[in-house]
Amino acid sequence: MIFVDNGNNYDAATNIALETYLVENRLVDEPILLFYINAPSIIIGRNQNTIEEINQPYIEEKGIQVVRRMSGGGAVYHDRGNFSFCFIKDDDGSFRDFQSFTKPVIDALQSMGATSAELQGRNDLLVDGKKFSGNAMYARDGRMTAHGTILFDADLEEVNNALKPRKAKIESKGIKSVRSRVTNIKPYVDEKYQNLSTEEFRDLLLLEIFKVDSKEEVPELKLTPKDWEGVKKIRDERMGNWEWNYGKSPDFDVQHSNKFPFGFVDLKLNVSQGKIKDAKIFGDFFGLGDISDVEKNLVGTKYERKAMIESIEDLDIKKYIGDISPEELINQLLAS
Repeated sequence: MIFVDNGNNYDAATNIALETYLVENRLVDEPILLFYINAPSIIIGRNQNTIEEINQPYIEEKGIQVVRRMSGGGAVYHDRGNFSFCFIKDDDGSFRDFQSFTKPVIDALQSMGATSAELQGRNDLLVDGKKFSGNAMYARDGRMTAHGTILFDADLEEVNNALKPRKAKIESKGIKSVRSRVTNIKPYVDEKYQNLSTEEFRDLLLLEIFKVDSKEEVPELKLTPKDWEGVKKIRDERMGNWEWNYGKSPDFDVQHSNKFPFGFVDLKLNVSQGKIKDAKIFGDFFGLGDISDVEKNLVGTKYERKAMIESIEDLDIKKYIGDISPEELINQLLAS
């Protein structure tokens, strides 16, 4: 096995593009181990409806990045308090064998004091019955990656805030996440590790996995400038753009409704590939003009707050609906 250093890059889109590049390009014959730490971000499973998984107003307010990965499974929250491990190799028939891939990590954590760390169920790592790592796999053209996260010192309150389902009624064909009791592994390792930063703990775990005393002894694959150009290309074409992260979502229907001083407004949308395919507005408000003018402007718009506001900001919303601005209307509807 050989290690790839990501250079302490914290951009989630770049890190997931790097992992994808190593899967899609066979640089060496032996298995590869990759670690990365992401700045606050939500990593969406390949087959999920992004909107259904995230608290969109909250992540916009906090500047949390949203990135869709290549593998299936559920949505996870990343911050500087957790890190991801990825085993990348030729697909030799071990796809879905989470036991063999997670064993080196479990063994290392047990040697660092977390003696109750274990794989339970299909793909979760638990300690004392609480989940500290979720794992997923992805294969393409004879290559595969098995990857997971390790909650070391993550802000668990932010996990709940960022992934909290929105109140809107959503009917979707996307794969939904299953929430479990989660914990950081930090309280379960030996005391000498508990004052370490995430980076320091990650580096010591690396030494445990390779059974060496220093990072200089870890066999390393150095990426070339050409390799990094390939990573950037994947990032630009996939993980770094809205069409991939939101537009790849399965079709879904969504309903937002709110009681305003001027009356009740009920917004029903059909969303396809992240864009509004059909829009209907109902309610007991008193308006002038045909409400279909507002509906038509919403059609073809990205299903996101800013785009929806921009699509109707040139209309006289007060005439159609009531005494409210386009920004206030959309903000209050999407928050409901």
